[in-house]
Amino acid sequence: MGMIPSAWKNGGAGVEIRWEVVDTALGKMLLAATDKGICRLSFDEDEAALQHRFPNADIIAGGSALAHLVTGAIAAIENPAHMPDLPLDVAGTAFQQAIWNELKRIPAGETRTYADIAAAVGSPNAVRAAGSANGANNVAVLIPCHRVIRSDGSLGGYAYGLERKQALLDKERAQDRLL
Repeated sequence: MGMIPSAWKNGGAGVEIRWEVVDTALGKMLLAATDKGICRLSFDEDEAALQHRFPNADIIAGGSALAHLVTGAIAAIENPAHMPDLPLDVAGTAFQQAIWNELKRIPAGETRTYADIAAAVGSPNAVRAAGSANGANNVAVLIPCHRVIRSDGSLGGYAYGLERKQALLDKERAQDRLL
């Protein structure tokens, strides 16, 4: 059983989270998962950051169950045009879930503005809220929050740095040209 919303709210109380840090083309990637799916995919984080995010969870390093998830996450980074269907264990408000689902519909190599995303979920005046939901995404790359930019065409923000955001977009666009 993965995390139910109350477990998320309570810092992972009663949940076992396995994690691993691996090298990728984008730097050190932390992947953490419950038995339901990936609950965290981030860059430049370690066990301490994971424990801070889920202070009441049982945090356990490694495990053979993570191998296919790590392989799939690396594949998503290396070949974003063919995003693997990996199980996710994420929780959020109904609005956040709607935003995250919309992000997954953005084709690799393309971008949308925060206003586009807000309008797509039926809340055209909720641009800031769409940005907040985008920023609350716990699974970078797999829910491609890096594909959202400002209305003026600039990159905006990215939790893992604008250089990494640009690198992700460049990789996607380069693959798109090869297809």
